[in-house]
Amino acid sequence: MSAQIRTSLAMVVVALLLAACARGTGDLEQWVAEVRQQPPEPIEPIEPIRPAEVVAYEAEGLRDPFRARSPRQEEDDLAVDASLRPDPERRREYLEGFPLDTLAMVGTLELDGELYALIRDNENVVHRVTEGNHMGQNYGEILEVRPNRVELREVVQDGRGGWTERRASVALAEQ
Repeated sequence: MSAQIRTSLAMVVVALLLAACARGTGDLEQWVAEVRQQPPEPIEPIEPIRPAEVVAYEAEGLRDPFRARSPRQEEDDLAVDASLRPDPERRREYLEGFPLDTLAMVGTLELDGELYALIRDNENVVHRVTEGNHMGQNYGEILEVRPNRVELREVVQDGRGGWTERRASVALAEQ
């Protein structure tokens, strides 16, 4: 199409658009006037505010959460946790360099009657692990390998200078 035809076609379109706008807003103003003359519809009332349910604190025999713990209670807690801590002499395994949520179980393998889990790291490398191996950054020790998941025991700091045990698992990834 030549430039002269395109220019002519554009001028015709602009002329049509301007002609459509020339009608004015008389019909719109008439409609607004009609709507304003109608009586307004009633507004539904707001639901009344219900009083809050009162709940009594009934924890007899439990420690008051608003009272500080005695130094003796703190010592007792630390004494229990003192036996639980990671072994600093143990050589860390490769999969302990990855957060547990970045590891995925992709299958199992049975060799000589022992079940192994196949774990893929975030670099897409697959590793073979079994009970007693470690993985995850929280000193996770594999307790059991099942066909659909790996059960672990992690040792994490409790925020008071001690350590606590936590159970975790890595499930078989959906393909």
